[in-house]
Amino acid sequence: MIEAQDVQRVVDKYDLSKIAVCTLGSHSSLNIFKGAKDEGIRTVCICKEKDAIMYQKYPVADELIIVNDFTELLSENLQERLRRLNAILIPHGSFTAYLSTEQLTCSLKVPMMGNRKLLHWEANRKSQEEWLRQAGLLLPATFKSPDDIDRLVIAKLQGAKGGRGYFLANSAKEFNKKADEMIKRGLITRQDVETVHLQEYVLGVNVYPSYFSSTIDNGDVELLSMDRRYETAVDSIGKIPASEQLEININPTYTVVGNFPLVLRESLLPEVMRMGEAVHKKAVELAPPGIIGPFCLETVITDDLKIYTFEISARIVAGTNIGIGTSPYAYLRYGENMYMGRRIALEIKNAVKQKQLQNIIA
Repeated sequence: MIEAQDVQRVVDKYDLSKIAVCTLGSHSSLNIFKGAKDEGIRTVCICKEKDAIMYQKYPVADELIIVNDFTELLSENLQERLRRLNAILIPHGSFTAYLSTEQLTCSLKVPMMGNRKLLHWEANRKSQEEWLRQAGLLLPATFKSPDDIDRLVIAKLQGAKGGRGYFLANSAKEFNKKADEMIKRGLITRQDVETVHLQEYVLGVNVYPSYFSSTIDNGDVELLSMDRRYETAVDSIGKIPASEQLEININPTYTVVGNFPLVLRESLLPEVMRMGEAVHKKAVELAPPGIIGPFCLETVITDDLKIYTFEISARIVAGTNIGIGTSPYAYLRYGENMYMGRRIALEIKNAVKQKQLQNIIA
């Protein structure tokens, strides 16, 4: 595993007056790059040819590095090029979708904002559950096997899949039937079924609060944005009459196609803030120095206003894109034009200024 001293040796050779923010060209890259540009930091985008149009239309990337596949990030030639550019990588969902945790922690020798140790906790849903439960959060029940299902559950794949291939089941029989259908549709594989995570489906409203943990500001946890997801085909099924749904036997999935901004009922905010702080505090114990930078709790709020947490992302999530220049929670703390991408850049800028860069990278 890449250790802190390995990263420090790389940073010791950097020209800190020419730091560049770098990420993969997908997920929340526009958010990250715009934030860096707003803070006067150079940007480097690792991009596939088919997606280059995005950075031509939105000129937020100072340098485009075209690759055939994101796994090229692991090549020594590309990594050396990034080190020459004084690049700091900002991880997002595509990192864990295209690269394994082992590759990110053992083969990626470019400084990365965040805590690589936490990648192991995030990538494994059982480890996530242990982390959140130890933090004192309320969690849905989980089931070890489809044979144990005794209520409505949601079957989730391991890793960052954007909801693709998720499905509901209320018995072992229904689970096997729907799993076979998903395999035939090409949404999941037989191996996915073997490692699927079965979680109680809590009836309520999905809410995704996004936070920022500042290591150079004594671990202060800031609530910066809130969103909910727009998922197909589950969000479109309501347009079909119930009689037709039964007749065509729809088996919807949960692939995320976008996000909506959300302003939460104010009486719920104190608990949401306490939850963020509790998760970070436990992370400090599990993987020092804890969460560095952005993270998100994926929650369900029930009609009796209980907040269940079913997942955590210890990085920037795509839902923060709704807050670019407009998030009320960032505005309440910082005033106009603060959002997650810019908050990341501001932390890097302050860390360089205060000679604490080593405290925010891994």
